[in-house]
Amino acid sequence: MSSTATTELDEAIRTVLDRAVSRTGVSLSDQMFEAVRTEARRNLYDGASRAELFDVVTDVLTARIDRDPSYDDLAADVFLQGYFEEVAGTRPDDESRDSVYRETFVEHIERGVEAELLDDRMADYDLADLAAELELDRDSQFDYMAVDTLYQRYFLKTTDGDRLELLQAFFMRVAMGIALREDESERQERAKAFYHLLSTLRFLFSTPTLFHAGTTHPQLSSCYLTTVQDDLDDIFDSYKAHANLSKWSGGLGNDWTNVRAAGSLISSTGVESTGTVPFLKISNDVTSAINRSGKRRGAAAAYLECWHLDFRDFLDLKRNTGDERRRTHDMNTAAWVPDLFMKRVAADEQWTLFSPNEVPDLHETYGTAFEERYEEYERLADEGELEQFERVDAADLWRTMLTRLFETGHPWITFKDACNVRSPQDHVGTVHSSNLCTEITLNTSQEETAVCNLGSVNLAAHVAGDGSGFDRERLAETVETAMRMLDNVVDLNFYPTDRAERSNMRHRPVGLGMMGFHEALVELGVPMGDAEAVDVANDAAEMLAYHAILGSSKLAKERGTYETYEGSKWDRNLFPQDTVDLLEAERGREIPLDRTESLDWDHVRDHVAEHGMRNSNTMAVAPTATISTIAGTTPSIEPRYSNLYVKSNMSGDFTVVNRHLVSDLEAEGLWDDQMRDLLTYHDGSVGDIDEIPEEIRALHRGAFELDPRHLLHLTAQRAVWIDQSQSHNVFFPSTDGELLADVYETAWELGLKTTYYLRTLGASQIEKSTLDTSEYDDTQFRVSDDADSTDGDADADSTGMEDETSGSCDLPSVEDPTCDACQ
Repeated sequence: MSSTATTELDEAIRTVLDRAVSRTGVSLSDQMFEAVRTEARRNLYDGASRAELFDVVTDVLTARIDRDPSYDDLAADVFLQGYFEEVAGTRPDDESRDSVYRETFVEHIERGVEAELLDDRMADYDLADLAAELELDRDSQFDYMAVDTLYQRYFLKTTDGDRLELLQAFFMRVAMGIALREDESERQERAKAFYHLLSTLRFLFSTPTLFHAGTTHPQLSSCYLTTVQDDLDDIFDSYKAHANLSKWSGGLGNDWTNVRAAGSLISSTGVESTGTVPFLKISNDVTSAINRSGKRRGAAAAYLECWHLDFRDFLDLKRNTGDERRRTHDMNTAAWVPDLFMKRVAADEQWTLFSPNEVPDLHETYGTAFEERYEEYERLADEGELEQFERVDAADLWRTMLTRLFETGHPWITFKDACNVRSPQDHVGTVHSSNLCTEITLNTSQEETAVCNLGSVNLAAHVAGDGSGFDRERLAETVETAMRMLDNVVDLNFYPTDRAERSNMRHRPVGLGMMGFHEALVELGVPMGDAEAVDVANDAAEMLAYHAILGSSKLAKERGTYETYEGSKWDRNLFPQDTVDLLEAERGREIPLDRTESLDWDHVRDHVAEHGMRNSNTMAVAPTATISTIAGTTPSIEPRYSNLYVKSNMSGDFTVVNRHLVSDLEAEGLWDDQMRDLLTYHDGSVGDIDEIPEEIRALHRGAFELDPRHLLHLTAQRAVWIDQSQSHNVFFPSTDGELLADVYETAWELGLKTTYYLRTLGASQIEKSTLDTSEYDDTQFRVSDDADSTDGDADADSTGMEDETSGSCDLPSVEDPTCDACQ
């Protein structure tokens, strides 16, 4: 490399780094600065392009994130400098950046409309006025993983691959797209309000809405739930519908319980049915063939009630052994479990499997009505009135279910009666399944495909400045605006099927959720493993519910009630917290949850009584794996996976460091190379690092250092206030089958509606850990090492559940689900 080229390259690197240091305010010593510059220069060649320069400097910085989170801020800024040049076609000089940024926004909205990527009405806004509204300094909120994820998958681009959005323009485009539902006289100001809510990361929509808002095909919904009928035409119509729903980024929850079991006689042909498994295999292949919007693979979950005669074959669908023609490796599975089954497990009684064509009403009933009909069918079977049935030990089937769950990550365990007894829409049908991420509990039928529209409030962005609690006024404002935005989605949405449109327009369900719960706890100084965390969970959920329900009722006053409001639980003055008593009465056993109201619920009840509700359902807590990455907070309601780990998603692998822990250690004078090495050795776990004060260790315990039953208590207490459900991942740091059974039995006893993935530790880490179940009274396990979460690469048996997963790497890693429809 010539000396001139070397000098120019040195100067370019220095300019990029100087700009990043200046804009982020990171304190980078001369020695650190020179180390980064030297390594970047070493990895560049004479004639390297500007894009390559930015890539190399970014890579050098991201490789150092585990040493100091400040490198993350620098990497994000360098990345955005390069992206600015890509989109604006000019260098991000400090003097001109502001004007070029705003001019580019206007030009690219107009270009998007001309290219028929954006709705024509997007050009009707006063674009110059909206450009002036952009808060460019908000770019500095984002870490590298956030900006890279947005770049890879979210920013609008042409068919030629030209990206049309800078970071703040992206949020404004989404806001404009959602404001198209508003009256023209209010549209401009509403777009501004929506932009400010989104760009401050107080609230984010789920991925499909961020993808498609304002576009010519605005498929904004996250989830679709279907019920497949016991009819060949409907089965194949369902495949077509599933393909179309997946094509437009919807995640699917498909109920297959109606389909008759293997061996059942088909009267029209006189032959025996092949049962559900061959049809599920086709569904698996249809799903995997769809590349949703060119950005994600199709994803679906199949649900089956555990009294179905094919249920044991269903449990084997995800196994890595056996007949591959009867395996569905690309599709998720979930068990739909009635209370009667759990009661029989507890009583060590028998369970009867039926073919649904002989017991058609079981699928449509729940609670005591289901128990009565089920026992009647058992009597008919004993009397020889039914052709097909089989008796099994309920406890044996339960053990097999949990063994397969540990072994393969499936089936997810979901509870039919809790979903139905507590449903606001019990007057118009039955909830037959949940969705792909187990937070949606909506009615489905042959005529209707349930649809839900999702977004999440960032709790960490609503902690009061003094750390004393939540900023209630700020949270109320966020929730009310978010509910308006979600309701707009219902009217703006592009519906891939008639059944989906019919359902969503009649019921208008939305799912407002939350993310950043663990980060909020840390900012409040409350360890997630403490009893006080239950109070915080309760407080957050009650406030969310209060303002979501009131917000929906205010929208009803302005826009009218949803079509099927009359006769709903809302109409009968039964709010979510009231339905816990209903479930308790149906079961005939206590559900140990606090239902005490701390807010002025009489005001909300009076408002609903007078004006009704705009939305049949208002809340659902989605996983948020992707949008919490964008927001730079902890996902959903989950504990932080680890304090130092690698996160893998469809955008790549990213090093994640708990900045709060680093800050706390710096305050104690403990953050140095030795502490970093200790944290790496312990796979990001602080539990056994004695050098760290106990109060800091308690505050920053990771997912596998907390008792999974305590985490269920947190979710159950939130569930008191939530009209749908929550995506609850179970983090299980053991191979003890009895303990696993206790965890899921606890979930049922606490009245949970659904659970999601089972996350387990690798065997090598389990061998190094200390799991003392006697510490349950302290609501936490002590685990010395946590490692990579698996969705089921392990092998297991029904007794020991020995996990063969092992492996070693510098840092533990976690993979996000390949589907982020709800996230």
